[in-house]
Amino acid sequence: MSDLSYPAAVILGIVEGLTEYLPVSSTGHLTVTEKLLGLSVNDPAVTAYTALIQLGAIAATLIYFWRDIVRLAAAWFGGLTDSARRSHPDYQLAWAVIVGSIPVALVGFALRKVIEGPLRSLWVVAAALVLWSIVMVLAETRHAKLQREEGERGEATVSIKDGLIIGLVQCFSLIPGVSRSGATISAGLFRGIDRVTATRLSFFMAIPALTAAGLYETVSTDMSSLGMGQMWVGILVAFVVAYASIAWLLKFVATNTLKAFVVYRVVLGVLIAVALGAGVLSAT
Repeated sequence: MSDLSYPAAVILGIVEGLTEYLPVSSTGHLTVTEKLLGLSVNDPAVTAYTALIQLGAIAATLIYFWRDIVRLAAAWFGGLTDSARRSHPDYQLAWAVIVGSIPVALVGFALRKVIEGPLRSLWVVAAALVLWSIVMVLAETRHAKLQREEGERGEATVSIKDGLIIGLVQCFSLIPGVSRSGATISAGLFRGIDRVTATRLSFFMAIPALTAAGLYETVSTDMSSLGMGQMWVGILVAFVVAYASIAWLLKFVATNTLKAFVVYRVVLGVLIAVALGAGVLSAT
């Protein structure tokens, strides 16, 4: 990993920033990109680098949603000390984010060896891209039915139960190719939550999940082979691109379904499978 070039660092930063919050699987895209750049996806330093540049995407989320984060934190701390404030929607939403962030942390830590090993296969990525697309279609279908019958639920209606269910579904995103945002947004749609609110919840839940992953890799992996300059370039590029991606996605989902992403995922999954079958790419 010490021979990682600056152009390669920029490319990985762009891929991370573009795909971290879109429901297309950042891990899957990074794995394919690493293979095309000639990097070993099984190298611990490569895994650490991709986790570290996620910090750029996290910073973008923190800055973009800073007012919301402060608002929810104030509501949560206020509710802890004042029972009258516990019925406020922001207090419930804050708890939903907290509770929803716990399952993926526990499962991710328990299965970290499997996630960093066998699941890094591009066959897994290709299959997950296609199979989870089916879930996304079902989520959109279910959401449309609930919208007709009961109306959409907004941010003020999000409960702790919603957070727990979305958090449990988020665990599937530990499989490369599923997509963390694809999993959480789909779960939100299944719950009847409107698409924008489900997307915002996905962003909120990304903060603890990605921060934990980045910090874990920082303290548990030998960083001596990482180029300091390349590392900061990747983080900075990921930050800029992720910030733009967040703004774009929120506008997109306000008037569009996830079906465009479904088509992209299926096509990409099939192309990866064909490349693997033809020997153009190796699975690991």
